[in-house]
Amino acid sequence: MHIPDGYISPTTVAITYAVAIPLWVYGFKRLKEKLNEETMPLIGALSALSFVIMMFNIPIPGGTSGHAVGAALIALLFGPWIGFISVSLVLLIQAVIFGDGGISTFAANALGMAFFGSFGGYYSYKILSKFKFAPFIAGWSSAVLSSLFIAIILGIQPIFWSANGQPLYFPFDLKTTIPALVGSHILIFGVIEGVFTYLVYSYLHKKEVAYEA
Repeated sequence: MHIPDGYISPTTVAITYAVAIPLWVYGFKRLKEKLNEETMPLIGALSALSFVIMMFNIPIPGGTSGHAVGAALIALLFGPWIGFISVSLVLLIQAVIFGDGGISTFAANALGMAFFGSFGGYYSYKILSKFKFAPFIAGWSSAVLSSLFIAIILGIQPIFWSANGQPLYFPFDLKTTIPALVGSHILIFGVIEGVFTYLVYSYLHKKEVAYEA
């Protein structure tokens, strides 16, 4: 789901950064409140795990790529704001050091995978928390909502055309991006994310590791 540089317009870049920056500011305040000698090692370990699983990108025709994220797991254990900031930092490292995703598109990637992934997974779990399969749904819905946001961001780019009628940025519209990205995450990557979230959360929950607000 990582959007590279050059795929979205400067207007889209500006809007996504304008939305993301105040969210990051507030999220860092929440992270500072949560960090202590007990929580820091696990948050760091789960962020590293998120980094690893996001490096396994599978190209998707008509989209960018598909992969698990790990945002839901962090959100379930520490709250959605911690998940948002943790995954945002992972995405920043991937963009700067490994070129996986772009700098101009960092805010869009963070809003999709970190914000919607964390909050979507967290509140899906809260709604279904009395059911045993709730962690699976949290992971699945996290991946699907993330892919939907990225698909919309990419799918609106064809509105920006050059004088000769050629698309200036990402050329495929919503009719292509939504089935390609969202469909693959509903059927494949969301299931992987759901199983991953269920297994790890269930294990840690048995160890009574949960710090969500």
